[in-house]
Amino acid sequence: MEPLTFPIRINRYLAHKGFSTRRGADVLITQKLVQLNGKIAQLGDQVTIDDVVTVSSVVINKIENTYRYIAYYKPRGISTDQQKEGESIKMSLPALRGLFPLGRLDKESEGLIILTNDGRLTDRVLSPDRTHEKEYRVKVDKHITDAFIRHLERGILIETYKTKPAKAHRTGETIFNITLTEGKKHQIRRMCTAEGYQVIELTRIRIMNIKLGDLKEGMYRTITKAELIELKKNIGL
Repeated sequence: MEPLTFPIRINRYLAHKGFSTRRGADVLITQKLVQLNGKIAQLGDQVTIDDVVTVSSVVINKIENTYRYIAYYKPRGISTDQQKEGESIKMSLPALRGLFPLGRLDKESEGLIILTNDGRLTDRVLSPDRTHEKEYRVKVDKHITDAFIRHLERGILIETYKTKPAKAHRTGETIFNITLTEGKKHQIRRMCTAEGYQVIELTRIRIMNIKLGDLKEGMYRTITKAELIELKKNIGL
């Protein structure tokens, strides 16, 4: 999503903030549900960077009651995409029809996926320009050395790309946790391969402030209000 350039028409401002489409924003303004600096907004009003735009709690409550936010433990062998040759989240969870996965987790990996019908989150969470943390627990095929952990943290050359600095620490002889702020395809597996390791198990345990916790494989839970407030604050929503 492109950053706002001020001044900006109020309907475009509201659409950018995720309250509605531009046309829908015009309806909200006509219904006197929007204020600009404490006064009822008018169609065609311009918003500057110092202006304060408020929307009626009736509209906000309606939006919040429409959207769903789910933390799901994706099992290994389930695809985040629709695939003819295998199962997908959509096929395995008919009770959650209408929700889409926020980002991907490859078929051979498992762990946390956020499912939602709130398209406002997509760019704010997934854009390469963002630096949101995702944490993984990784089991490899042999003893983990201190040098390996240092290399993960400093960045590893995979083909022609050097990965960004990461946080990593060993939690067992062949198990480590790693926190990334980027998401190249099969990145962790490729990083390990470049260092002479093969991934045996790969589990995502956190996306920003949303944690996998004690969720069991194939189960899901509604993201709590407190979690959602923090998540939206962190992504500027």
